[in-house]
Amino acid sequence: MKLNVNGKLREVDAGEHTTLLSVLRHQLDLTGAKPGCGEGACGSCTVLVAGKPVRSCITLASTIGNKPVITIEGLARNGRLHKVQQAFLDGGAFQCGYCTPGMILEAVALLEERPSPTDGDVRRGMDGHICRCGTYPRIVDAVLVAAKGGRRG
Repeated sequence: MKLNVNGKLREVDAGEHTTLLSVLRHQLDLTGAKPGCGEGACGSCTVLVAGKPVRSCITLASTIGNKPVITIEGLARNGRLHKVQQAFLDGGAFQCGYCTPGMILEAVALLEERPSPTDGDVRRGMDGHICRCGTYPRIVDAVLVAAKGGRRG
């Protein structure tokens, strides 16, 4: 089958029960989406499919069709980080970084839907993502900074 991943049509060998996470990591060598709980509950495997966040550990590759898939590796453009990536970096919104790709992609989708979110909007939008390092306040701040075009305050 063919998948449109990060703007490129890619030929993959995926059986009926092969997850998108498995295809991304093991066939396309895109390791930004992380295996976590395996049940879609932690968010570390989040990618964008047709602009919407999905948990790739419970999404079958065979269900994607021709919908575009964006991973953290495909978010930057022309050598420049996406504004959410830059805000996470500038605000120290991560420590170990394991959850960060999924958090960033969820935040990108949130800002597409709500360009000027409130603190509560961000907290609700990011609910379901687990950060073992506990940097939640910095994550919320980074999303709010990105919404303001990278300006704090």
